[in-house]
Amino acid sequence: MLEIKLILCPVDFSEFSIRAYRYALSLAEHYRANLVAQHILELSRYPYADYVGSMGDYADFCRALREGGKEKLREFVKQHTHDEIQPELVTHEGVAADSILSLAQARKADLIVMGTHGRRGFDRLVLGSVTDRVMRTAPCPVLAISKLPRDSTALGEERRHVHHLSRILFVTDFSANAERALNYAISATAEYDAELILLHVLEEVPSPAKTKEAIATATEQLEKLIPPAEPKTLRTRTAVRIGKPYQQIIQLAVEAQIDMVTMGVSGRGALDRAVFGSTTYRVIQLGPCPVLAVHV
Repeated sequence: MLEIKLILCPVDFSEFSIRAYRYALSLAEHYRANLVAQHILELSRYPYADYVGSMGDYADFCRALREGGKEKLREFVKQHTHDEIQPELVTHEGVAADSILSLAQARKADLIVMGTHGRRGFDRLVLGSVTDRVMRTAPCPVLAISKLPRDSTALGEERRHVHHLSRILFVTDFSANAERALNYAISATAEYDAELILLHVLEEVPSPAKTKEAIATATEQLEKLIPPAEPKTLRTRTAVRIGKPYQQIIQLAVEAQIDMVTMGVSGRGALDRAVFGSTTYRVIQLGPCPVLAVHV
């Protein structure tokens, strides 16, 4: 069983970080883990800082922003935390992705929970600039929250938000990237006494006549992924679909009322970025539930 002892949750005070923070609270409570709420102050977002007259004025300006960020984080946590969890509050000045990665490395975080806006178009560039880099290079898995599962408590006045995982979807292309993600999927399935669905999507089938054979081969590969040593109480089933991967992943997640999708991601170059963008990003943006991205 994989242990989660420390959860890092970056906070930018948006609705999306509220969702992520509440999810992180639920996980911290379930796993009895420590929770670190981090806010990053990016001075580059305050262009008028360049017009501050003297160095003394500039130092005062930065100090005011710093103290304001700390106070805002305290108020955020006070508003959205129930009494059983007392998170650690950390504020940094710097670049968001760098600060998140640095803290995760220094504190040996077991999981990063991040809120993402889940929009399309040019907003993908914003998502890519932070979430993409964190997902690709973080020393631990990243849980991206753009929407909450179907049965989660909606944003409201209550502070206690407990999320239960009933069905977990593991997506694999049978590459080495997926192997570590499978371990996390199996662990979460056992931890929450959930059902694990293993999915492979065939993008192309040579001919209709060979469709049945291709599905049978993929199904056999999926069935071999579950280690024989796993308890027989682990509930699993397999699914093989044909089409665009992100569309089939999302469709199955909706149909099966999935609570979390688990996927392996690569940390390499431009080609992987294109594949990652076309599949993982779209599942995060358009899918019905959080996505656990496990970096190899």
